[in-house]
Amino acid sequence: MDQNGHKTRISDLDRFAALGIKAIRYPVLWELTAPDGVDKADWSWADERLPALRDLGVAPIVGLVHHGSGPRHTSLVDPEFAPQLAEYAGAVAQRFPWVEYYTPVNEPCTTARFAGLYGVWYPHGKSDLVFLQALINQCKGVVLSMRAIRAVNPNAKLVQTDDLGKTYSTPELSDWADFYNERRWLAWDLLCGRVDEDHTLWPYILKSGIAAEDVLWFRDNPCPPDIVGLNYYITSERWLDHRGERYPARYVGEHGFADIETARALATPTPGIGPLMEEVWERYGLPMAVTEAHIDANREDQLRWLYEVWNAAHDVQKKGGDVRAVTVWSLLGSYDWNCLVTECRGYYENGAYDLRSPQPRPTALARLMQELSTGRTPSNPVLQGLGWWRRPGRFLCPPVATSATVAALPAERHTAQRPVQPILISGATGTLGSAFARICEERNLAFRVLTRQEMDIADPASVEAAIERYKPWAIVNAGGYVRVHDAEQDSTGCMRANAHGPVVLAIACARHQVHLLTFSSDLVFDGGKGGPYVESDPVAPLNVYGQSKAEAERRVLAVNPDVLMVRTSAFFGPWDQHNFVTLALQALSAGRPFAAADDLVVSPTYVPDLVQTCLDLLIDRESGIWHLSNGEALSWAELARRVCALAGVDSAGLDARPSAALDYPAAQPRFSALASERGNLMPTLDDALQRYLQAVAEVRAEGDTHVGAAQAAHYGGV
Repeated sequence: MDQNGHKTRISDLDRFAALGIKAIRYPVLWELTAPDGVDKADWSWADERLPALRDLGVAPIVGLVHHGSGPRHTSLVDPEFAPQLAEYAGAVAQRFPWVEYYTPVNEPCTTARFAGLYGVWYPHGKSDLVFLQALINQCKGVVLSMRAIRAVNPNAKLVQTDDLGKTYSTPELSDWADFYNERRWLAWDLLCGRVDEDHTLWPYILKSGIAAEDVLWFRDNPCPPDIVGLNYYITSERWLDHRGERYPARYVGEHGFADIETARALATPTPGIGPLMEEVWERYGLPMAVTEAHIDANREDQLRWLYEVWNAAHDVQKKGGDVRAVTVWSLLGSYDWNCLVTECRGYYENGAYDLRSPQPRPTALARLMQELSTGRTPSNPVLQGLGWWRRPGRFLCPPVATSATVAALPAERHTAQRPVQPILISGATGTLGSAFARICEERNLAFRVLTRQEMDIADPASVEAAIERYKPWAIVNAGGYVRVHDAEQDSTGCMRANAHGPVVLAIACARHQVHLLTFSSDLVFDGGKGGPYVESDPVAPLNVYGQSKAEAERRVLAVNPDVLMVRTSAFFGPWDQHNFVTLALQALSAGRPFAAADDLVVSPTYVPDLVQTCLDLLIDRESGIWHLSNGEALSWAELARRVCALAGVDSAGLDARPSAALDYPAAQPRFSALASERGNLMPTLDDALQRYLQAVAEVRAEGDTHVGAAQAAHYGGV
């Protein structure tokens, strides 16, 4: 909460309530509230937040321990963990007797695996004994906590969360898969008092060193969940394969077999969460809720994941299952879960809100939540496509398939390519247009790249005909006049392409309710500020090209304020051979001299990052002027030195000179670097340059690592 700012930003609660939610999983964490004991607890934060949620009509589901082990004086394997947690839980209930829903411990089985079996989290155990000790302690803590809470509020309800997964395997590893599929139930089974001598895992538990009486205690003290909370991720369903050599090394464990997400291995994807929820209903017959639904992905796949989970929950409900809710997790996104929060990398996954703006910015997920919570049909057209976990290009290995799934592959591909509303992309032959086409294809966003003959953006009749023919939901104007110095002698052509054409598009898009993304430039500024420019700074172009872009901004936003107008600067990327970074590397690595200005400061922009971010903003329905770059101000000569250093290339041949010595026909601003007052959405320049170098190497070797369906192995029972 320190990192995401929510700890000091109570205004978030109004944002959350505006989404239409009725309940929220909300922390009153033991280690933060009472690190030195209940008698020294600081309730000020909870005193402010919980009543505010109640006043907003949002019921808090209070969490006490979340993938932690409480204060420093205890741990998951401390015999005093459970009674001390119960003491704290009772104090919370005394403080807030009106709170109805509790999750004393989040995901006890999952936490026990990562803390007691895999050694990832404290206390870093790596044995079945430590795993079971941690699991039993947490579950006992839940039972005792609910007992203490219900002594204050007899109507208090337990929402017990855990990961809902399933494991599949080759026949050679069926025993492992069967074991994992039994182990996934263990926390809920303990709480329901179902673990005794007849339980499938009873021999395993005793063999691991757990005393029988420690387990049978739960049979005598059952505390079944009032709601079984199901957390579902792309990693929840696993595939085990004894042929570890077929898989990337990171997926092969100490036992020599591969353990990988099913989405990355199985030729036909699993049905998803629906059948797993049916298993829960059949096993327990208790009310259920999806308590976490999230995927770290591009915006459209975040939407598709949530909508797929939502529809699956409704289908289970229609079949008779008692499904109470679907939870979007998490509203503010999360940090460093790509390394299981074992390092502070600053890796951010946005949620319903994006925290990279001065205030949390609602994304398309927030709009989808509002639509679902009010019973409206979801409106975002990207929901028409398939998520990456259902597309043919998802594999990290030769795909595994039964004969039935091989037969289904053509149907899957056909479904992925079914006609949907496209994005129209102008500028078929340009760097930006081709990059949009490439990345739209990767993201399964339907698109159509149009030549000038197919849509002349400066001709209203041509634009109208293209919109009528293709019925797009968005248009990306990636074309235009890009020859800055030639524009000094061709102002008419430059103005037609860069100013008049975008206005024609803006008028047509307003009439047809089509979203428009178009581009401007750092050259709308004169450089006199002496520091990075933000979106609200006044424009003062020095050359014809800059004038054309400034005129486009003024006129486009006047006729259609919903247009997304992106200012950017100094492109470089791996897919064309004519950008500055590529040319500098080619020359200097070959020992040839290369001249670059040392007095013109710009903001280099990695084209793949630019396109990815623009597509997310377009899907979010953002509008107005945005500045997008990789966030650093440096001269062209400094940029050449930077990429050479990262590539291990000697930059001695770099001829850094004043721009006046380069005889540029068009006047250039000395300092046109871009910053943003709306949000810093793109990675750092060094990160971008590293990925550029990696991508260039991959482009050179392209075609060597493609995996096709014809290589699929055949196994039954999947």
